Amino acid sequence: MYIFIDNKSGAPIYDQIYSQIRDQIINGALQEHEMLPSIRALAKDLRISFITTKRAYEELEKDGYIYTLPAKGCYVAPKNLERIREENLKKIEEHIENIARLRKTCGLSEDEVIEMVKFGLEEER
Repeated sequence: MYIFIDNKSGAPIYDQIYSQIRDQIINGALQEHEMLPSIRALAKDLRISFITTKRAYEELEKDGYIYTLPAKGCYVAPKNLERIREENLKKIEEHIENIARLRKTCGLSEDEVIEMVKFGLEEER
């Protein structure tokens, strides 16, 4: 598991940890039932407070991405396909909003944007 803390980002450190672990779970880099580093070990590796790491893990557990076994540790929860779908739909909507804004600044018509999207979809096949 790789976590990068960007002190210049302005995002809280616990949120950076949460987002990066969540993304690694969603994209399959972390497998179901895989053991995560202990809260203390991760805090030590990242040179941050134990409390910050604990908060990130608590949020991940609350949102169903990980589960904890007392005296055993934290593990990646089985994938909730509906949650993953919702996360991906949210990302797609954000990209569409960005495309809509960029379209105006580039002077592209709706048809041109739709053509670009269709081309991109064909490339994925």
